[in-house]
Amino acid sequence: MSVDGKLVRDRIPEIIRAGGAEPVTYRADAAEYRRRLREKLREEVEEFLAADAGDAVEELADILEVTYALAADLGTTKDELETIRATKAEKRGSFADRVIYTGVR
Repeated sequence: MSVDGKLVRDRIPEIIRAGGAEPVTYRADAAEYRRRLREKLREEVEEFLAADAGDAVEELADILEVTYALAADLGTTKDELETIRATKAEKRGSFADRVIYTGVR
């Protein structure tokens, strides 16, 4: 089933009900869920890029939440994802030194 709408956090229908309205929802199948997660990641990254400094951390938290959901969908836990990140940082570094690559001589 593919209709308009967007993936929302699990408690959003409950919050809408608490506000006196009845949400119209359905549960996505696995393929749609994966596609909608990717769309949500794009949406959250765009919101982060457009955010001012005061809202940027909130938007990063949203990106992280979607990232964790994507990892779970791929069969990876938060801890496994962190281990992969740390291993890559150890082997290739992180971004803390602000290094900009411009080519070779």
